Amino acid sequence: MREAGDYPRLVAAEPPIPVEEPVAPGREARALVARHAGRRDGARAILDHLDAAVVTVAAWVRDDERRRVREELERVDTARLGETTDRNLRLSAVQAAGYLTAADLLDVGPRDLAALPGVGETTARGVVAAVGQLAEAAVALHPLRIGIDRAGLPTPAGADRLLASLHRVMRLRPLVAPHRTALTDYAASVAAALPVAARARHLARWWTARASTRRAAREALASLRAWDRSGFGTHLDVTLATLAAGVEEPDPGVLALAADFEKRSAEYYAVLVDIVPQAQDALAARGLLPQDLVDRVEARPLDVGAMRVPLRGYQEFGARFVLNQGRALLGDEMGLGKTVQALAVMAHLTAQGEGRFLVVCPASLLANWAREVEDRTSLTSHRMHGEGRAGAIAAWESRGGVGLTTFEGLAHVPDVGDVALVVVDEAHYVKNPRTRRSRAVGRWARRVWRVLFLTGTPMDNRLEDFLELVRMLQPDLVAQLPGHLGLLGPDAFRRVVAPVYLRRNQEDVLVELPEIIAADDWVDLTAADDRAYRDAVAAGNLMAMRRAAWVAGADGDFRACAKLTRLLEIVDEARDEGRGVVVFSTFRDVLDTVVTVLGSRGVPVHGPLTGDVPVAERMGLVDGFVSDDDAPVLVAQIAVGGTGLNLQAASVVVLCEPQLTPAAEDQAVARLHRMGQVRTVRAHRLLAEDGVDERVVELLAGKQKVFDEYVRTSSVAAAAVSAVDVTVGALARDVVAWEQARLGYGPCWDGLDDDGGDGGGLGETAVS
Repeated sequence: MREAGDYPRLVAAEPPIPVEEPVAPGREARALVARHAGRRDGARAILDHLDAAVVTVAAWVRDDERRRVREELERVDTARLGETTDRNLRLSAVQAAGYLTAADLLDVGPRDLAALPGVGETTARGVVAAVGQLAEAAVALHPLRIGIDRAGLPTPAGADRLLASLHRVMRLRPLVAPHRTALTDYAASVAAALPVAARARHLARWWTARASTRRAAREALASLRAWDRSGFGTHLDVTLATLAAGVEEPDPGVLALAADFEKRSAEYYAVLVDIVPQAQDALAARGLLPQDLVDRVEARPLDVGAMRVPLRGYQEFGARFVLNQGRALLGDEMGLGKTVQALAVMAHLTAQGEGRFLVVCPASLLANWAREVEDRTSLTSHRMHGEGRAGAIAAWESRGGVGLTTFEGLAHVPDVGDVALVVVDEAHYVKNPRTRRSRAVGRWARRVWRVLFLTGTPMDNRLEDFLELVRMLQPDLVAQLPGHLGLLGPDAFRRVVAPVYLRRNQEDVLVELPEIIAADDWVDLTAADDRAYRDAVAAGNLMAMRRAAWVAGADGDFRACAKLTRLLEIVDEARDEGRGVVVFSTFRDVLDTVVTVLGSRGVPVHGPLTGDVPVAERMGLVDGFVSDDDAPVLVAQIAVGGTGLNLQAASVVVLCEPQLTPAAEDQAVARLHRMGQVRTVRAHRLLAEDGVDERVVELLAGKQKVFDEYVRTSSVAAAAVSAVDVTVGALARDVVAWEQARLGYGPCWDGLDDDGGDGGGLGETAVS
């Protein structure tokens, strides 16, 4: 089937000017009327087919909403409706009339209830209001979610009809949209002319008609003839035939639809939200910005003609925010499409005549950015890295487009003087102003007016890290903050950073995402594990302590390795359910052990994806995993696979050891739990009791609390910055000293055996 651009676009603004050549009544008139009647019917059929699919989607969502509401309200006894109001409702009389649950009252009006014996008008109004409140709550608490069951079929029941209609809209809209106005205008104009022109079809009637009737018929015939002679009519038959062929194309089967939805669910949901906007908190979508700024952002034009994919509402707002502010830090939670929002900004600037953009990112993300530019926009990318760097730079200088470089390669990018936008992905890499890459980014940030920082982890360890990013973008904002942030309340802090900082969280804007089931899988160290751990503690080696629970597996005896045994159980269960698995670890030797053991059991393993894999080959490795239908396993270093990759083809993630920052774990899970995921995500963290894992988990809990209070909602708690200054170096010293003392290899700390478990060590030192 041809795309919309494969044939001339129809344009019909004003009705055509009638030509002077008269149309002869009789045979010529009949042929002309029949031709345009057929074209009118064809145009209407095409538009009606697409509109019918849209109506079917809306009707399905409405019916499904009522189903969800009814299921929820069937659990609520009518007697409990009195809990929603302080009025004395006569609910026993309502129950006596046969209304036993709130669901029974869904379609009942106050007049009907008031007519029941012993009910009265007050109770009737109160009951209807209470049921309405419960229905609204049920919709909010149970949003529409489309999933895929173990048999590969869409859920809930009947979702295959919804997917078929959405697929039809997605397939036909790009074809019909360029011609919709023209076809609508033509069909309406011709429909008005045809009955009048039809009076000239038969000569006998023609000569017996009044002069005024013949005059009107001639004008109508001339109008129809003018359509034939216009530029519109020249291409109309070809266009109608092509669009009709698209309409007649059959929908895929249910399994093919489910598979397509699993691959492109973000596009399906974007079309769904466009047809039936989902209930979502407007404040959440706009990132809790002050109203006056929101008004300016929402009024900002956005031209996304260069985009190949639709945007969600919150993504459009994010792009408008960046365009309006010029220099911004987009801190959306992982999985919300920060890359797409950056591309939308480029698309708008392209429509305004700009032509050159620069993206700076880790080397591991270059291939991903190149693919996103190609798949989601009509722009051209140039990978200014590696052997072809010089040629790519020359092409970028001469032809424009999106230049892609690394933090290290930024020093080799020439200052061409007309870069419209600099995008810094994983911007937390430049939080330390003393590093070479931070200074290089800072120089470009001063040269170019429009600068966009992207990071899902704007604060890793310290609030000052977040402020360094703000300072690089808008130093005047940071200058407004007092030296001791504990003196500044959260509302005041939010107002100060609002002009530069926008963050939305998944639970606020992606109501369709399935849940995450997180499990801490604690295991007891085997004798072999314990020996390796004690040796590592005696040596004072934190990294060896963290991977000691895998040493026995590396020696070939996986049964003597408690974590490996648990990992195999998780993988077997996932494969039985047809789920892909991603296994993350910090350590290369742990990954090698996992690859060897899984491979020996016939499991399709991809990887290990490590820092040793050339950047150009990483995306191919991920593609192989994504395209593998045999419930595969991807094994990756968390520093490489935990950032910037889209792994929603898998729905089970395993962390072989706890990480030293909450951000590392959040990013790893977010590789799977992101826009496009349709299955519940199971996240397993393998933990060994009585050792370093327990200490790290305690630390992570405290650091996660700090992040939630300070940055998740762009507000700061009334606490000192020093209260959150935790460094990896301090962690290493404290944990090693703690474990050496516990196992008798070092000085005993006071309070080590206290019930609180903190004593005078990790709990205090980590926050001082």
